[in-house]
Amino acid sequence: MVLRAALVLLGCLSMFARAAESFGTDLNGHPIERLAPPGAKAVVLFFAASDCPISNRYVPEIERLDREYAPQGVHFWWVYPNPGDTAAVVRRHDAQFDLHADAVLDTEQRLARMAHATITPEVAVFNVTAEGLREVYRGRIDDRYVALGQERPAATRHDLELAIRAVLDNRSVPKPGGPAVGCTIVPRNAP
Repeated sequence: MVLRAALVLLGCLSMFARAAESFGTDLNGHPIERLAPPGAKAVVLFFAASDCPISNRYVPEIERLDREYAPQGVHFWWVYPNPGDTAAVVRRHDAQFDLHADAVLDTEQRLARMAHATITPEVAVFNVTAEGLREVYRGRIDDRYVALGQERPAATRHDLELAIRAVLDNRSVPKPGGPAVGCTIVPRNAP
């Protein structure tokens, strides 16, 4: 009887440890336990919101970067940290914008906290090391948005791409040239 109780307790602790290691869930509710697939050199988290117009305006740029840099070992994730972005909402969003990168529902906002993200769109770039992931960049994608309501016709500085290239070239990653502009990530416990 004691052995059975110990095994049940061990099983519960094991499930809790697995849940604690999860970064979020995929659109089928399965836990995401690793962000970097084998052979990845960098991981890019793109914090998105299905209802943020600025986030949605960056879809073509993120898709372009994914197509260009995925073959070089950069793994992109669409991270949905807002409580209203359920699996059904994100599926519709992904279909509407024809998204191809992996999506993660950050319902506990673990990734948002890990990357210190507060805005959609905002990105975080992690260098993949033997010890795990090391954040080397967090901020804007480029300088197209100067402020809310102020948009340039085209970006003049591509901060995310500069960061990715620096990681791939083993160089120091430049800091963003300005703040991310977009929609505030909705706190998990907001009314």
